[in-house]
Amino acid sequence: MKYKILIILLVVAVSGCKNEEKNNPKIETEHNHTRSEPKSENKKTLSPHTSAMAMIGDAHIHIDYSSPGVRNRIIFGGLLAYDQVWQAGAHMATWLETNKDLEIDGKELKAGKYGFFVIPNQEEWTVIFNRNWNQHGKDDYTENDDVLRFKVTPQISEDIKEHLEYKVNKTTETSGTISMSWEKVTIEFPFEIK
Repeated sequence: MKYKILIILLVVAVSGCKNEEKNNPKIETEHNHTRSEPKSENKKTLSPHTSAMAMIGDAHIHIDYSSPGVRNRIIFGGLLAYDQVWQAGAHMATWLETNKDLEIDGKELKAGKYGFFVIPNQEEWTVIFNRNWNQHGKDDYTENDDVLRFKVTPQISEDIKEHLEYKVNKTTETSGTISMSWEKVTIEFPFEIK
């Protein structure tokens, strides 16, 4: 009889321990004497996807882009050749969307969504709005799809902007500026809401 009671107690203790293991992973680790593998850290994205936007009056301006890093490289005139079209970001072409018509450089940009491209140069940059906003890099870029082109003078800084950054800034209830900064270069241009 003693042995039956001892066996019953042993069975109850073991099954209780197993139930506890199911509900408590820490106990399972202790019982099995196994270590869980450390979680592998996700590799940091080199060109994170981001956006810049602002409301100016009742106009919503939205810029969508991937933001590459400098990573100790010469960007303009190095990684990116002068006088060649660049999609103004990494991976997919950067795009700008506006729900109101804009006036930029004395020209009209109708409400809509546009690919945003630039042609960098040491003296002046060409800024391009292209009707083909959904393309990988500049793979499908064609000048025939440009809806607006104008020139801007780059501002050069001694400080390095590690990641590409766009800003949409409100200057009045009907106007603002769009800027793009990367490495030591910033370009900026004003716009008016029509």
